[in-house]
Amino acid sequence: MQGKFYTAPLPPQLSDSNRRIIETNTPSTRAYQIWKGSNRFFFGGRFIFGPDARSLLLTVSMVVIPEILFCAFVSQRLIDEFGHHFGNLIVGLSVALTVYIMFLLFLTSARDPGIIPRNPHPPEPEEDTGSCISTDWSGNQNGAPNIPPTKDVTVNGMVVKVKYCQTCMLYRPPRCSHCSICNNCVDRFDHHCPWVGQCIGKRNYRFFFMFVSSTTVLCLYVFAFCWVNIEKTMEAHHCSLGKAFLKSPVSGILILYTFIAAWFVGGLTAFHFYLVFTNQTTYENFRFRYDGKMNPYNLGCWRNIREIFFSKIPSSKNNFRALVRGDSSSVYNPSISMGHAMSPDMPKRSFDIEMGKRQAVAAEDFEDIHSQIDSIGRSERCGTQPRHANWDHKGNWEITPDIHMLAAEFGMQHGSTVREKIHGVR
Repeated sequence: MQGKFYTAPLPPQLSDSNRRIIETNTPSTRAYQIWKGSNRFFFGGRFIFGPDARSLLLTVSMVVIPEILFCAFVSQRLIDEFGHHFGNLIVGLSVALTVYIMFLLFLTSARDPGIIPRNPHPPEPEEDTGSCISTDWSGNQNGAPNIPPTKDVTVNGMVVKVKYCQTCMLYRPPRCSHCSICNNCVDRFDHHCPWVGQCIGKRNYRFFFMFVSSTTVLCLYVFAFCWVNIEKTMEAHHCSLGKAFLKSPVSGILILYTFIAAWFVGGLTAFHFYLVFTNQTTYENFRFRYDGKMNPYNLGCWRNIREIFFSKIPSSKNNFRALVRGDSSSVYNPSISMGHAMSPDMPKRSFDIEMGKRQAVAAEDFEDIHSQIDSIGRSERCGTQPRHANWDHKGNWEITPDIHMLAAEFGMQHGSTVREKIHGVR
């Protein structure tokens, strides 16, 4: 037990989260309820949105309201001019396309974009040394534990640097980046889109592309038939273009609106077509990562299209509805393992007691603490050990108030004998 504690002193008292971990009778909660990212969850963790999910209301209204105006004020003249069956087909196609766009918007914004689960603690130093560490890192001059900021990995025969994420405590996979808005590392991170209120990553990029391109088609569709309606109005009333706009003002408004919107979403669609053909992400393109060097992910135009649109979407690496015991899941809350030395760079310290190992903790670590208390009690009675000490750099052990508290917590479940031993030491 002596060599297992890290040299930094433990906090003076156990936090509320640590108390909930130790207490085995704590009611179970879902993983999404203690999720560390900035996401918003709905329907019991079944749907995950970004923190700016309210922007979806604006996006939905910008698509649905023009469609309602088109069906209410423009469609009737089109039905009269083109006949009942063909006119209804024109209106029905616009409605079906709008519903399809809403479905794609939901698939884009309400699913896990490819979040990489956080590590419960930083990688062990011995696991990160060797040829895979980037040669740009010279190490910590102080000799203290430090994790190299980058590591070299091979992708399609080319060396790619991956960065270490201090927040998620892991080396990001290639093409992964940490979104500062959602506070998650996202696989094949493209960008965070405020219009859909979600990160765009490996698991929802194809739906985002289809959403943008379908919205472009809808804008052009409404734009074209509004012009048809204006022409039919001019023919029916033998009037000029200006008077036709006055007779059908909604058509004029929709023409102007869809013209502006088509430039925006159409330009975005064209840009993402280019990204798909070259197998780039928006993040990579804006940072000019492949200027003057080969893109290791570019497999050729057709293979890139097949990879993005026709490959199987990987399953989510997170089970947001999984039952966890309080804050015991260190994936969702920062933690420290009792039996292992941890990095001093960790933002918080708490006990990392896994759900499946609670009995082992109660049986092993509790007895270790008792042996510590007994030995210190004997040494105090002999006058050979100071009463209030801490671990110093020479490895001297001292009892601390939180060890008493931890022992007391376990003692609540192991009988009054424990309390008598603790009080005897005091």
